[in-house]
Amino acid sequence: MKAAVLMRHGKAPYAVQVSEVRDPDVGPKDVLVRVRAAGVNPLDTMIARKEVALLVGYRTPLIMGNELAGEVEAVGAEVTRVRVGQRVMCRMPLDGIGAFAEYAAVDQDALAPIPDAYGFEEAATLSLTALTAMQALDLLEGVGEGDTVFISGGTGSLGATAIPLAAARGLQVITSGNARHEQRVRRLGAARFIDYRTQDYADVLHDVDFVIDSLGGDEMRRQLGIMRSGGTLVSLRGGPNGEFARRAGYGPLKRALFTLAGAGADRAAARRGQRYRFVFVHADGEQLDRAATILAGQNVPAQVGPTLPLAQVSEALARVDAGGAVGKIVLVP
Repeated sequence: MKAAVLMRHGKAPYAVQVSEVRDPDVGPKDVLVRVRAAGVNPLDTMIARKEVALLVGYRTPLIMGNELAGEVEAVGAEVTRVRVGQRVMCRMPLDGIGAFAEYAAVDQDALAPIPDAYGFEEAATLSLTALTAMQALDLLEGVGEGDTVFISGGTGSLGATAIPLAAARGLQVITSGNARHEQRVRRLGAARFIDYRTQDYADVLHDVDFVIDSLGGDEMRRQLGIMRSGGTLVSLRGGPNGEFARRAGYGPLKRALFTLAGAGADRAAARRGQRYRFVFVHADGEQLDRAATILAGQNVPAQVGPTLPLAQVSEALARVDAGGAVGKIVLVP
């Protein structure tokens, strides 16, 4: 089969080439998926630059790609959750990525059926952001009907899934962005929109119950300042801490390392009587199924951007790094 293989880690332009490789092995609980489309994400270029090495130690040569949509080609002897011919989608397991290929072997527990409302290219854009949103929302402690949540970067691909999923839990969603996107994110379920060109969210927001941070760095600290005492900030970019390491089941060495690395964020939150949490999205087919059902039921459109053939994987990765694309870039093997 053809696959996009990262030959070595390093900065852009990335050492990735489309090569003929042997078909994946299918274990008893694995599903062989004929990949019809694969979403391209910032995570893919972070892996290429070896920026997530402490979280997952990927070795090269490595078939790239973290999320896919396709059809079940074959199943292992112990597979019960899917059937041959079924349309499926997934965020691939952390220790078994490889979506940028004609075929992928995926643990059955990572897969979810594609709702009828979505085609393959649409479904290929949903898994990573939908699971990120669900796992971030699950970390918010003590959520009550009508509580407020600020979702930074709400006009991008994360917001397209996080906003409706948060609203479905009874949260009042606040987000910010360019005014040209206001009506779109309001249709997704945002109760309040802040135009960053005319207002600074840190000046106009106070006593927000929860924050989902997709920016990290100084912006994460500013977002702590808009949140009430007792609130929880969940960050996708702020870095792991000890609580994350325990939740993820890392061993003593990494728990100690992440406790030290996340001490600054933990202290900044604790000074305000708040909680800091970090999420690094993992595969979960049942959770993805719930998210996709909600999104399809609310007619939430998938944010499909430029669609490119697998042979143009280098261009796709360069476009991700450049930013500015409307919707998520999709590769079609």
